[in-house]
Amino acid sequence: MGKITEILNAAQNRAKELNLPYEGAMLPAEAYEIWRNAPGAKLVDVRSRAELDFVGRIPGAVEIEYQSWPGMKVNPHFMNAMQQQVDKESLVMFICRTGGRSGMAAQLAMQSGYLDCYNVLQGFEGDATPDKQRGKINGWKALGLPWEQM
Repeated sequence: MGKITEILNAAQNRAKELNLPYEGAMLPAEAYEIWRNAPGAKLVDVRSRAELDFVGRIPGAVEIEYQSWPGMKVNPHFMNAMQQQVDKESLVMFICRTGGRSGMAAQLAMQSGYLDCYNVLQGFEGDATPDKQRGKINGWKALGLPWEQM
């Protein structure tokens, strides 16, 4: 069994254990491995424009806001943007700040006909330290996976 298959199986098992309404739940390093090595896989960053501009971006990720700042209202055009930028046959991994909004986006995409949707647990910034700082314990940024500050 190859590494991609092992990661997908682990992610699918996590989703089943946690009773999640999408195909699987990946850790950031697993998502990066899939994104790099699975043909056609897409990483969709659903953070707000403010988060992307001020916290950092993942080069090459598809950027579609799930909620907009300020107010964090759900983007009514989210699924239209998904359909324009991501093929329904693609393996799609959703990432946000900590894994909450990306889980909602993965669920919405599944309900809209996307079959292979995964949430990236811990998200871009991960869990907060006791002094409420993110990006230091876990998550995409803390693991040193590719990102850039504009």
